[in-house]
Amino acid sequence: MASEPPFVIGISGASGAPIAVRVVAALREAGAPVAVVVSEGGRAVLREEAGLEDGAVLGTGVVAYSDRDLAAPIASGSFPTRGMAIVPCSGTTIAKVALGFGDSLLTRAAQVHLKERRRLVVVPRETPLTSVFLRHLATLSDLGAVVLPATPAYYLHPKSIDDVTEYVAGKVLDHLGVAHHLYRGWKAGVD
Repeated sequence: MASEPPFVIGISGASGAPIAVRVVAALREAGAPVAVVVSEGGRAVLREEAGLEDGAVLGTGVVAYSDRDLAAPIASGSFPTRGMAIVPCSGTTIAKVALGFGDSLLTRAAQVHLKERRRLVVVPRETPLTSVFLRHLATLSDLGAVVLPATPAYYLHPKSIDDVTEYVAGKVLDHLGVAHHLYRGWKAGVD
């Protein structure tokens, strides 16, 4: 029996690395195979915000690829995947993907997801947003990507940064089509 195609998780150099770590963990908890590619900036943010080196986001069922490995399977449309999320997604990565620059494995894999019409979720974590950045996000949306800003849902009354992380990670999973219990939606369970 052939193994299930993986979800691809790209981690770029924007703030929000703990969200990526939680997404990878939740996918593994759901039994999904995961392919991870971390940009150079993503490695720095993982160290700074989560105290982790690249390998710390790995576990059973997770395959890591070098961002320089443009011959990796996820760089080809003939390699099946179940979708991709770039979390967090830096402004530079958003610009490269929106403009068609596949100069790294992370950006090439995103281009593959767009051209193959597979689910691509980008999680920008920049503020404020310039007009150029907004245009690139609109381009990605026009191309079929889901633009999912890393913003908290105050109606859930988060008590900690972990609650906010769980919420954003859960929204990523929602858009990848993966069931989870990371947050309860608006008025869930309320009569």
